Parts: sequence; structure tokens; C-alpha cells
Amino acid sequence: MVGVDTRSPAGRTAARIPHRYAFWVVGIAFLVLMASASAPSPLYPVYQQAWGFSALTLTVVFAVYAVALLSTLLTVGSLSDHIGRKPILIASLLLLAVSLVLFIVADSVPMLIAARVVQGVAAGAATGAMSAAVIDLQPNASTGPLLNSVAPSLGLAGGALGAGLLVQLAPAPEILVFVLLIVAALTLAVALLFVPETSAMRGFDSRRHLASTLLPRMSIPKSVRAPFFFIAPALFATWSLGGFHLSLGPSIIGTVFGVDNHIVGGLEIFALFATGAVAAAVVRNRFPRTVMMTGATVLAAGVALTLVSVQIESIAMYFVGAVIAGSGWGATFLGSMRTLGALVPAAERGGVFATTFVISYLAFSVPAVVAGLAVHRLGLSTTVELYGGFVITLALISVLGFSVAQRRDR
Repeated sequence: MVGVDTRSPAGRTAARIPHRYAFWVVGIAFLVLMASASAPSPLYPVYQQAWGFSALTLTVVFAVYAVALLSTLLTVGSLSDHIGRKPILIASLLLLAVSLVLFIVADSVPMLIAARVVQGVAAGAATGAMSAAVIDLQPNASTGPLLNSVAPSLGLAGGALGAGLLVQLAPAPEILVFVLLIVAALTLAVALLFVPETSAMRGFDSRRHLASTLLPRMSIPKSVRAPFFFIAPALFATWSLGGFHLSLGPSIIGTVFGVDNHIVGGLEIFALFATGAVAAAVVRNRFPRTVMMTGATVLAAGVALTLVSVQIESIAMYFVGAVIAGSGWGATFLGSMRTLGALVPAAERGGVFATTFVISYLAFSVPAVVAGLAVHRLGLSTTVELYGGFVITLALISVLGFSVAQRRDR
């Protein structure tokens, strides 16, 4: 029921929905945001065949999204702490709809890049505010971090699988995929009008204060720096793996395993990220540091199995490895978000979550572009081996770091 909120930070009455429903509105918006990021992946081979661009160009098209997202996160990532969560979220969803329109009218690589840039700006503006709003509105202490961990993996999984199904089975998938996402984004933008504002809305003391807030920076309070130092390698490992699957995963399915089916390409991405969501739900009540260490170990084992599958050209083993790595992905990310969510003061959550996603999306994009360059020089199979070794090393560094920290604590 829509009522009157007399508790809003600005001291004004406003139409609102109860917190328990508002939590899910923001959560669904997070899912749609992430689904829109992966939805173009099954379409990349279609664009590649129609316009004749290389694997390197493909990774560039993928990576400009993350570059735009990072640039936005670094500048406006903490803005919701000052002007409110709702204005940022609504504006981001409207900008996301604009980017999806650009996908529909795209007829060349530059247009595709433009669509990805606008999409990245929308996601960058929304990510920190969404993560903070989820924590602000959570019905209990474990639900918010769980949703923050599940939404990226489940959204990426659903976007890739849904787009893969439409590409293979539906008419005009280059249009239909994005029309459905536009409808979802606009509907959620309207729903957010009735969500209660949760930010303290500190405002700005002066224009200089505003300018300093918009300066690119990464914000980690002293109380969180020690655990964050051990979290960072695991974050980099998980999102590097995700970026690789989203950019080159469909090419691996077609080139290494010889499967020319867009549904299988979407299923490969779905296998990685959906199992991550399931794993996060299963371990949500476990001790965060244990979840992180176990998840990183499982992730390393899954990646190792995918490397073996590429060598022996076994697509069944490849999917099993993706499922195992995805389980580690979800557990590792949940452990990080639970740790940060518990330690960071509410007034600083927007900035800290923005910083967390800066690191995540750096890992999401930069290694994928390097992999695109390596494919030309080394071939796809060798690139997969080197990339997998890189991910395994990072995951094990995080496990080792937490093990040493535990011994020191004892």
C-alpha cells in the first residue's frame, strides 16, 4: 500500500511503499542492470559475422562498457551519499533505456561502441547507489549482502541465457532482446518513485565540496583496509573469470568445441553465473572469511578443470568446470560483500561499494582486452591456458593471505 513517509531524511512527506517491498524493487533493478550487461554477449557473433570485425575488436566492444562504468564509478560513485539514492537510480535506469535504444539502431561497430559506453555510464552511476540502498533497506543483516552478491551473478546469467534463446529461436533478436530490457528499465524507474529514500543526503557545503566529491578517487576507510587488502585478489580473480567468459566464451564454444549454437553459448555463461548465485544462497549464513577462502579455492579448482577440458576438447568437462568455478565465484563475492557491509558505516557505503566495483570492473575488462590481443599472437587455446593460470594464481594468493592473517590473529 502506498502511504506517507514522515521519516524521509529531508524531513518531507512522500509517497512510499514499505521497506520490505522497496528492498525487492531495488534488487530487481540490480538484476535488470546486470542482465543488460551480458545480454549483448550472445549477439556478438551475429554482429561479428554481419560486420566482419576481429576478435580483438570484439573484446574492445566488450571492454568499453567497463571503462565507461569505471570512469563513472570513480566520479559519481559516492554521489548518492550526498543527494540521495533515488535520484541516482532513476536517472541511471533512464540512461540505460537510452543505451538500449542505441543497440537497436546500431548498424556498425562505432554505433555498437557508443551503445556500450552509454550503458557503462548508466551502470557506473547506479552500482554504488544500488548496493548501498540494498543494505539500507535489508529486512535483516544477511539478506542485503546476499542480494548484493547474487544480483550480479544471477543478472549476468539470466541476461546471457535469455539473449541466447532469443538469438537462436526468436525473430529479429537484435531488436527483441533490447525492447524487453527497455520495458523492464522504464517500469522499474517508475516503481522507484515510490521507494523511500534511505540516504542521509548530506548535501554539499560549497561548490568546492561538490567538485572535490566528483574528483576521481577510491574510498576505503581505515577500519576496512586490512580485510580489503586480502579481498582484492579474490575479487580480481572472480571478475577476471567473468569478463573472459562474457567476451570470449561464445568463441570458445564455437572454435575449440565446434558447436555453432547460440543457446549453448548462452548456457555456458549461465552455467558460470547461475551456480554462483546458488552457491551464495547456500553459504549465506557461514562465517564470511571462511566463505571467502573456500570459495576462492573452489574457483581455482574449477578453472583448472576448464583448462584440462580445452586441452582434450571435452565440452562436457568444460561445463562441469564452469559450474565448479561459478560456485567459487558466488561464494567468494558473497564473503567480500558481507565483510564490507558489516564493517562500513552507512554514511560511507556508497563510496566503499563504488570502490569495490571499481576493482571488480577493472578485472572485468582489462584482462579480457589483453586476452583479445593475445588471441591474435598466441591462439585461442594458449590464451585460455595463460588466462586460467592468472585467475588461479590470484585466487590462491587471497587464500594464502587469509590463512596467514588467521594464524596471526590466533
